[in-house]
Amino acid sequence: MSGGTVTAEARFNKRSIPAAVFSIVRAVSLGLSRRQPMALTLGIDTGGTYTDAVLFDTERGVLAETKALTTKHHLTIGVAEAVNDVLGDHAGEIALVSISTTLATNAIVEGQGSPACLILVGHAEADAQRPDLTRALAGDPVITAHGGHDALGDERAPLNLETLKGEIEKVEGRVSAFAVSSLFAVRNPEHEIAVRDMLRTMTGLPVSCAHSLSSELDAPRRALTALLNARLIPLIQGLIIAVRDLMAERGVSAPIMVVKGDGSLIDAGTALESPVETILSGPAASVVGAHHLSNRDDAFVSDIGGTTTDIALVRTGRPLLDPQGARVGGYRTMVRAVAVHTSGLGGDSEVALDDRGRIRVGPRRAVPLALLASRYPETLEILKRQMERGWPAEWDGMFVLRQRSLDTDLAELSRPQRKLWDSLADGPVAMDVLYQEQSPKLPLERLLDRGLVIVSRFTPSDASHVLGLHGSWDAEASRIGAQLWVRWWAITGHEAADDPDVFARMVVDATVTKTTRALLEAATAEELGMALPTGRQADALLAPALGGQTGDLFDLGITFNRPVVAVGAPAATYYPEVGRRLNTEAVVPTHAGVCNAVGAVAGGVAQRADALITSPSDGLYRCHLAEGIADFEDLAEAAAHAEADVDRLARAAAEQIGAQDIAVTLERQDEIVRGKDGSNLFIESRIAALATGRPALATD
Repeated sequence: MSGGTVTAEARFNKRSIPAAVFSIVRAVSLGLSRRQPMALTLGIDTGGTYTDAVLFDTERGVLAETKALTTKHHLTIGVAEAVNDVLGDHAGEIALVSISTTLATNAIVEGQGSPACLILVGHAEADAQRPDLTRALAGDPVITAHGGHDALGDERAPLNLETLKGEIEKVEGRVSAFAVSSLFAVRNPEHEIAVRDMLRTMTGLPVSCAHSLSSELDAPRRALTALLNARLIPLIQGLIIAVRDLMAERGVSAPIMVVKGDGSLIDAGTALESPVETILSGPAASVVGAHHLSNRDDAFVSDIGGTTTDIALVRTGRPLLDPQGARVGGYRTMVRAVAVHTSGLGGDSEVALDDRGRIRVGPRRAVPLALLASRYPETLEILKRQMERGWPAEWDGMFVLRQRSLDTDLAELSRPQRKLWDSLADGPVAMDVLYQEQSPKLPLERLLDRGLVIVSRFTPSDASHVLGLHGSWDAEASRIGAQLWVRWWAITGHEAADDPDVFARMVVDATVTKTTRALLEAATAEELGMALPTGRQADALLAPALGGQTGDLFDLGITFNRPVVAVGAPAATYYPEVGRRLNTEAVVPTHAGVCNAVGAVAGGVAQRADALITSPSDGLYRCHLAEGIADFEDLAEAAAHAEADVDRLARAAAEQIGAQDIAVTLERQDEIVRGKDGSNLFIESRIAALATGRPALATD
C-alpha cells in the first residue's frame, strides 16, 4: 500500500480532542472528592522492590501499614507477607481490595516483557520498521496482512484470513500473546475484530486490539500501544491472580480493583484484558495518595521507588492528565494517564561510571548488595574473598541471579542463553565466575531485557546502609561493595573517593543531583513545553545549581514556586536536600513510604466512551462507533444515536466493574467551518461520555 493513506491518518490526527472534554476527565477521574461510605479497605502496591499494604478506614485513615520485598519469581510470597502483616483478624470486615503497581511501568522502562507477535493489517511496510516499534518488539515476530479501512470507515482492501492463518501457525509456539492493529480501525474495527476472533479460536492466547485501547488516530502509535499491552499481559496476570488466590485463602470476599494510569479504578477482570492501562498505575496512585496525605492542592509530587522516580503536577487538587497519552521508557503511548515525568532513578538503581569517569546512577535496576546478602548469606563470603584477593577486578561486587520463571518453552532460548540460565539454577553467581566459564555479555543482555535475570551490584540503597541511613538488610555487604568500588576506581585514572564513606556520600549526592535535575526537567516541560538543554556547556552551566554549589563570581540558583511533596520509601533520605537546592519546601508526609497503597483505596471509578460523526457526502452523516459504523441522513438523528451509544457503553463499563452511584456526563464538540458562499460546512462531531462513581464495596 502507498504511504499516502498513513499520512492521511496522521493528518486527521492533528484534530485533537477539545480541551473541554479533557477538563471533565481531570475533574472527576480520580474521585478525590467523592465521599465513600464508612468501610474498612485494603490497599496493596506492588513495586519493583517492595510490596506495600495498608489497612485503611474511610473515616479514620491509615490503621496499619507494612512493607515486604516483592518476589518476582513468585509474586504471592511478597504479597502474602505484606497482607498478613496488616490484615490481622479483619478479613471478614474488608469491603474493598485495591491494587496499584509499577510492574508495567518498570517493565517498559527496563525494556522487559513477554514475547508477543504484532499483526499489522493494511499498514505501510515502513510502519513495521519504525524505531519505537522495532525497539518494543525486541526481536519478536511481526506479521503484515492486506486489509484495513479508510478515514470514512470504508474497506480499503479485503482481509484474507486463510493466508493470515498460515502465518500465525508459524509463530504460535514462540509467543505468549498477540497484538492486532488495523489501519483506521478506530473508524471501523471489523478487521481487528475478525483477526482477534480467529486468534482466540486458533491459539487460546491473549489478544490485544488497538481500537479497544484508544479511539484516537495515529495507527503506528496505536500499534505500539497494543504491542506493549500484549507484552505486559502475562506480567499483570501474575499479580492479579496472586492477589485473587491470596484473598480467597484468607477469606476476603471483597471486590478487587486496580488503579489505572489516570488514577481511577477498574475491576481486576478488565485489568487482565488491558494491562497497558496500568502503565503509570503506581505514579497515579502516588499522586492520589500524596494529595490525600499532604492536603496540598498545588504541588509537585515526586515518588521515588526502587526503580524509577515519577514526577507529576497537582493543580487545584487534581493531577494534570497528558492529552497526548502516557510517555514512559521513551515510548509515547495512547493510554490516558496522569502527566508523569518518569526517570530511571530509584533507591535500587545501579551505580556505574559514565564515559567521563563520573558516578552514574541508573537507569537500570539492580539488587542491592545488602539485600542480596540478607537473602543469600553465601554472597557475603564471596564479597569478602574478592576483597581479600588483594587486586581489583572489573566484575568485583557483581552477581547475576534469576528474577522470574520462564513463560515460554526453554527451547526458545539460544544455546548460550540456556547455558547461562542453567548456571543460575542454584542461586546467584558472581559475575567473575561467569566470565571464567563463558563470554556471557550478549546472552546476559538478552535475558536482562526479557526480565528473566537481574544483576546485583552497588546501589544508592547500599550507600544508605554504609552511612547508617538505612539498616533493613546486611550493611556489611554494602560496606565491602563500597570498598571494592574504591579499589577499582583508584586504577581507572579518574578522580576517586579514598574510603567507603566518602564514596557512599558521593553516591547519595549524585542521587540528589539527578533528582533535582529530574524535577527541573519536569517543571521546564510543563511551564515552557521544552526540554532542558544538553551538552557539556549546558551541563557546566546547570551543574552548580543542581549540585547546590556556589561560585566565585556569581551564583546560578533555581527557585520553585510550588512545594515538592516527596513520597516513597527513600524520600526522607534525599528530598530535604533536594528542596534546599530548589529553594522550595520539601514535604515528606506521614505514611510517605506506603503512599501508593493509600492512593489505591482513595480513588474513584471513571469509564469513558467516545464516538465520532463525519459526513462522507452531502446529506450523509456517519457515526463511527466502538462496534462499527451507522449512517443517517440527519445530523440530529446521528448525534442522538451516538450520544445514546456512548452513554450506554460508558454506563455499562462502569456497571461491569461494579461502580455504585453512577453519573454520566455527555460532551459534544462540533467542528463547523464557513464556506466561500457563507454557508456552514459540517466537518465532524466528537461525542464523549464519562461515567463516574465510587467503587463497589462488599457491604453494598
